[in-house]
Amino acid sequence: MSVHAFVDESRRNDTYYLAAAVVRPGDLRSLRSGLRRLLFPGQRELHFCKEKQARRKLLLAKVVELGARVDVYRSNCRQGEERARQECLARLAEDLLDLKGHRLVLDSRQDRDFLDAHTIRRVLDKYPEQSRLVYEHCASFDEPLLWLADIAAWCTGAGGEWARRAAPVIGSVIRLDWP
Repeated sequence: MSVHAFVDESRRNDTYYLAAAVVRPGDLRSLRSGLRRLLFPGQRELHFCKEKQARRKLLLAKVVELGARVDVYRSNCRQGEERARQECLARLAEDLLDLKGHRLVLDSRQDRDFLDAHTIRRVLDKYPEQSRLVYEHCASFDEPLLWLADIAAWCTGAGGEWARRAAPVIGSVIRLDWP
């Protein structure tokens, strides 16, 4: 089975979260349209941290209804946020190869996108015969499925009630670099 993954990040204190919405090709269209329906008129994207609490609850309930799955990669930032990100991204890329991943879309960080490309290329070069994975960066307003990752990363990082509410969406939490 081929899958697509859509990635965004969050940081809470010294913990870095990289969330990957894992989507089967047959579900791409319905998930995108379901997410677009959640926008207010004139709104270009969902960015969970900018929403009011009541709206967050509504949005998360709707995302749970959509039946999405998001895996969250978690690392500490003791040696820097960028290092934590690249460790999480390398593990995600390896996991996508195991899943026969077809496409990886990351929320663009503009001038730092080249760091992600270097990490992904390094992983793919280790497994050239297995890899058909293509990757790209794009703005979150261009790809609604990035919003799933944004919501899951935010909720996981917030913990407590938010993590409980998001639990039906979270496929797994992969902890890297933890004692």
